[in-house]
Amino acid sequence: MAAEGGLTTSGYIIHHLTNLTFGKLPEGFVRYNGEVVGEGGTWTIAHGNEAATMGFWAINLDTMLFSVGLGMLFIWLFKKAATKATTGVPGNLQNFCEWIVEFVDEQVKSSFHSRNQVVAPLALTIFVWVFLMNLMDLIPVDWIPYLAQQMGVPYLKIVPSTDVNATMGMSLSVFALIIYYSLSVKGPKEFIGELTLQPLGKWALPANLFLEGVNLLAKPVSLGLRLFGNMYAGEMIFILIALLPFWIQWVLSVPWAIFHILVITLQAFIFMVLTIVYLSMAHESH
Repeated sequence: MAAEGGLTTSGYIIHHLTNLTFGKLPEGFVRYNGEVVGEGGTWTIAHGNEAATMGFWAINLDTMLFSVGLGMLFIWLFKKAATKATTGVPGNLQNFCEWIVEFVDEQVKSSFHSRNQVVAPLALTIFVWVFLMNLMDLIPVDWIPYLAQQMGVPYLKIVPSTDVNATMGMSLSVFALIIYYSLSVKGPKEFIGELTLQPLGKWALPANLFLEGVNLLAKPVSLGLRLFGNMYAGEMIFILIALLPFWIQWVLSVPWAIFHILVITLQAFIFMVLTIVYLSMAHESH
C-alpha cells in the first residue's frame, strides 16, 4: 500500500512519521477549517503543523498508548509465568521468562559490583520493555495505521522508540537515578569533588567542571538519542520499501526484517547495559 489515499511520496512519508498529538493550541491560532481559536487557546487532538504549535506540554497519544500497553503486556506475561511457575517440568512461558531473567542477571553481576536491589529489576524492565517497543517496527507499516484510518484516526505511529520524547524520557529517568545514587552513596562532597577535582587536579577546577559536566550530561543524551536514531532509521527504511512496487517490497522487506530482529534486540541490550554501567559508576568512588 505504497500511496494510500492518493498521497504523494513525500506526503506518504510524512504521514507515517507524524504522531497523533493532544495539547493546547495557542491563543488566536487559526485551524485549517477556518475556525479561530478563542481567547486562551483550546485543548484538542491534532497532528502535523497544528501539533507542532502546541509546544512542550503536548502529548503524543499514540506513543503513550503503545508504550503503556506494551509495559502492561510485559507485566502480565511475567506475572503469569511467576504465578504458574513449577519445580517440575516447566512450560514454554516459564522457560522463556527464566532464560531472560538469567540473561539479565548475568549482565548485572558482570557489570555492577555494589549492592542494590533496584538495579536488576530495573535492567530486566528496560530490556524487555525496550525490546517490545522496538518489536513493533516489524509489523508492516500500513497495517495498523490503515485500520486506524478506517476508525477515523488519521495519524498513528505504532513504534514508541521512534519518538524522541519516549527515548529521552527513559534516558532522563536513568539520569535521575544516576544523580540520586551518586549523592546518596558517595555524599554531596565526594560527588562534587569528582566533578571539580579530576582529571586535571584542584588548580584546574573550572576546566575539570566543564569536562566532567559535559561527560555527565552526555550520558542521558547519548542513551536516548542512540535508541531513537537507530529505530527511526529502521522505520524510515521500512517506509521507503513500502513505496516500491509490490513484488520488490517482498524481495527487500523480508531480508531487512530478519536483519532488523538483530537491531531491535541489540538496541534493547545496549540501553540495558549502559544503564547498569552508569549506575555502577554512580556507586563507585574515584
